[in-house]
Amino acid sequence: MVILGLEGPSYGGKTSALGLLRRVPAMRDAMFFPCYVKSFARREDVPTPATRSGAEQVEAFVTFMEIEGERVRAARRHGGLVVLDRTVDTLLAHAHAMDEIHGFGILPELCRRVEEMPHLRPDHTLYLDVTPELLHLRRKAAGHHEVEPDYFLHDPAFLTHFRDYFCRPVRCPATAELAVASGDGDRQETAAVVQALFTYWAGVR
Repeated sequence: MVILGLEGPSYGGKTSALGLLRRVPAMRDAMFFPCYVKSFARREDVPTPATRSGAEQVEAFVTFMEIEGERVRAARRHGGLVVLDRTVDTLLAHAHAMDEIHGFGILPELCRRVEEMPHLRPDHTLYLDVTPELLHLRRKAAGHHEVEPDYFLHDPAFLTHFRDYFCRPVRCPATAELAVASGDGDRQETAAVVQALFTYWAGVR
């Protein structure tokens, strides 16, 4: 089994790129997993990203790791190429950001928990690096800014620390190999970057 992960900030172009990647012949037999939040039937059940305490952050982590456990079971049954829209590194990057912003100090504990719990460790992960200004414009173009003007996942401090987890890591991410590429292009350009790298990784299994 080979596991490929795609990471990046919210509105970074991950889901759109993976949607186009599904159509590529080399990915015909791959199992694609959507972002964790797609596993919730009701939006109100999704843990808040703006946690107010270390305990609340741990609770959110445990909830998402239950979804990760389902991913593990499905991937093992599949046994072939697996493509993830967000990985356990998203959960750890989020915890790192909250540690830096609020001083929760829980990332070491969550890293230990990851090692003890069933999870998919990507062989290769691509992080799409997108400027905050462009993320804001994309969200505004989607018409979501008016509905939720204070979008925590685009808070400047959160974006900085979330990005640092991947681009300036102080500890090794869960993935075996991490690559970073610009996601500042349009949808087609970003999808082309993802397609080129993922088909390469799939071809060298």
